[in-house]
Amino acid sequence: MPGGVLGRCLHGWGSVIVNAGAGRLRAKIGAPLNARPPATLSMPTVQTLAAASHSELLIKKSRFLGCVQPMGSRKEAQQVVASLWAVHPGAAHVCWALLAGGQSAAVDDGEPSGTAGRPMLDVLRHQGLEGVLATVVRYYGGVRLGAGGLVRAYTDSVAQALLGATKIAIVRTCILRCTFPYALEGLVRRELELAGAVLQAVQHGQEVEMAFQITEDATTGLRQRLGGSGRVMWLEDGSESADDTDA
Repeated sequence: MPGGVLGRCLHGWGSVIVNAGAGRLRAKIGAPLNARPPATLSMPTVQTLAAASHSELLIKKSRFLGCVQPMGSRKEAQQVVASLWAVHPGAAHVCWALLAGGQSAAVDDGEPSGTAGRPMLDVLRHQGLEGVLATVVRYYGGVRLGAGGLVRAYTDSVAQALLGATKIAIVRTCILRCTFPYALEGLVRRELELAGAVLQAVQHGQEVEMAFQITEDATTGLRQRLGGSGRVMWLEDGSESADDTDA
């Protein structure tokens, strides 16, 4: 059995907070267990929201009801917007912005182009968020705000809602699979527990095969600890990973 490791971390916005099914990324782990890991740059922490948060602004007799909430897909966002129309049938506009990878969207809903959805989306981006939906319900008060006034109103509605929101870090995880002799099962189970991995499945055939979920930053140490015997083989996996969140 080769001493090297063949593996694949499969990334995607997970089902715990967000679940954007499109545009998943795949990264191979192909280096030998004893190889020095490549130098990596420190990446900014990506965050999402723990729960919905609301705001209300009154600007020149127009009422703006803002909300930010965790959301993973455009389909779910559209369902939320539809429910807002049901609750606010007399509203003039329900503008929204979704920041969720390939599912992202910005909708002006009848406001002048670029004065609502895009500014709302920019606020989410500047906050370093992911998997978040911002909505603003507007009741028209009879006074026109102009393009600049609209941009400020929709931007402020989202910003005010975010002031009361609890942000949580998104932790990137992988699903990994490996095989090894029966004699190593106890050792592997102990190492998975130490690494905080979550066991997904176990099969006992000619050898033991395990699938588990683990945070990316714990994979290097686990591979190093299990690499001494040269008898643990990592397999390619076709399942999708799930990202977790850390409050």
